[in-house]
Amino acid sequence: MAGTKFQTIVELPQFAWQTGYKSKNLFMGSCFTENVGGVMEAQKYPVDINPFGILYNPLSVANGLQILLEEKRFLADDLVEHNGLWHSFSHHGRFSNVDKEQVLDDINSRIKSSSAFIKQADFLFLTFGTAWIYRYKKNGKLVSNCHKIPAREFVRERLSVRQILDVYSQLLPKLWEKNPTLKVVFTVSPIRHWKDGAVENQRSKATLILAVDELIQQFGAAKCGYFPSYEIVMDELRDYRFYAEDMLHISDVAVKHIWERFEHALIDAESIAIAKEVVKITNAVKHRPINKKSLEFSKFLISFLKKTGDLEKRHPYLNLKLEKEYFNVQIEDFGSGDGTIVS
Repeated sequence: MAGTKFQTIVELPQFAWQTGYKSKNLFMGSCFTENVGGVMEAQKYPVDINPFGILYNPLSVANGLQILLEEKRFLADDLVEHNGLWHSFSHHGRFSNVDKEQVLDDINSRIKSSSAFIKQADFLFLTFGTAWIYRYKKNGKLVSNCHKIPAREFVRERLSVRQILDVYSQLLPKLWEKNPTLKVVFTVSPIRHWKDGAVENQRSKATLILAVDELIQQFGAAKCGYFPSYEIVMDELRDYRFYAEDMLHISDVAVKHIWERFEHALIDAESIAIAKEVVKITNAVKHRPINKKSLEFSKFLISFLKKTGDLEKRHPYLNLKLEKEYFNVQIEDFGSGDGTIVS
């Protein structure tokens, strides 16, 4: 008798290519991008995550990519002031500040570094969250974030599949002109935009999924792919225990599950094995002993400094500079001061 099935499993696509420690990976899009990209960053993969902060809709993502290609420099006229803060409509609020010059410095330095990164990147992961967009009434321009400016200042509209296709049909060839070997992986965020309402959220997600499918058909699986994060949450994680308290964002357990599926589909076997060793080292950095001056902790530090050096020698493309610095500093400080109790 066949066993009872308690879960539907989403079949993952067979990608013709995989990323890993030898590849550079740029992540752009909704907060789901930061979940998966954040895991890769924690495991010391070469990544650049959301150089404009969180972007929710395909046109805002496209706008960010175009800025990187042009290496645009933002000026004071590109900012808007509201409630004592200076904002950029192309950026998330994490770039906002009371100091206008600080905002411009933060924005322009990040654009410069990410512009260089995308031209050398091997993979571009784009996560679309919603097909709804906002335009600023004063000039009709698209905004990536309303920055809590009153809603009456904006016009809200839902993108069509055709509008998304028109933008990316022009943008993707420009990307490949600058970086011919770049692989683009699309995904649709499983996080619901509940303020749109249940029906409108589904229509929005459907628009994104159809647009991505059309783009992959247009440009081919050799250059583009789709990772089904939305479908994994909807079908494999069909339970509220996989959501955060707001019942909209996904929980850490859900992120871990999606990461495991992502890792299996898109990361090469050698890198997966290396990551296990890297995690041991990064966990060692987080370790807080009761007595930092104990002989046991000294041996612990020396052991992990050696493991870090050995791992870098075997895989010279790894960047464990910060971890090595931490172990060295702790070892150098070992003989100074008195025993410290660390919580």
